[in-house]
Amino acid sequence: MATRRAPVPEPVDRRRLVIRQALSVGVATGAYGVSFGALSVAAGLSLWQTMALSLLLFSGGSQFALVGVVAAGGTGVAAVLTSSLLGVRNGLYGLQVSRLLDVRGWRRAAAAQVTIDESTAVAIGQEQRRESRLGFWLTGLSVFVLWNLMTLVGGVIGDLLGDPKRWGLDAAAAAAFLALLWPRLKAREAQAVGVSAALVALLVAPHAPAGVPVLVAALAAVVVGLWPRAKGGRR
Repeated sequence: MATRRAPVPEPVDRRRLVIRQALSVGVATGAYGVSFGALSVAAGLSLWQTMALSLLLFSGGSQFALVGVVAAGGTGVAAVLTSSLLGVRNGLYGLQVSRLLDVRGWRRAAAAQVTIDESTAVAIGQEQRRESRLGFWLTGLSVFVLWNLMTLVGGVIGDLLGDPKRWGLDAAAAAAFLALLWPRLKAREAQAVGVSAALVALLVAPHAPAGVPVLVAALAAVVVGLWPRAKGGRR
């Protein structure tokens, strides 16, 4: 007796799923911008400086790192260097998504601005290039708009909100990213890479500034991912 295969989603259904995924991630991640707005103003930056960081820098980890150095009394040079170090990962993302998007001119500049963790994860999680492009742009733009709106809210009424962690916004952003990652951990090699990177991040986190454990974990993931190939195993 032949085994029945699950029906393959129609293009319209796949498009609807990508839109739902992108908007869900955009809402979960963008809402956490209220935390940055509140912390930035509390660190001594003006509301306009805070908004400029979200509009121009637009990289959550880099923004929090910069504000953290300023709040601790560090110099502007130290803040910029720390922020730039964490922004290296966005350049690596660009190498991945540039092949999917294949854009030129001002679209390339716009794509670079919204190349972040979430837009990259949604883009590479799709099977078709058309869905990848849709996921990238919709995720990146939704996060950009909501992040900046919530940065403004946090900067204006930060004192009334208190500690943003009480509202669970930090957990919501992490949960959204984990939801994107989980379906890609079916193979044993992917599971090994994920576990190794998580262990490295846990070991480094107590001894390094915020954001640095992510970079170290990413390097560990690359090493583990390339290990079978170096040994002559399958890719």
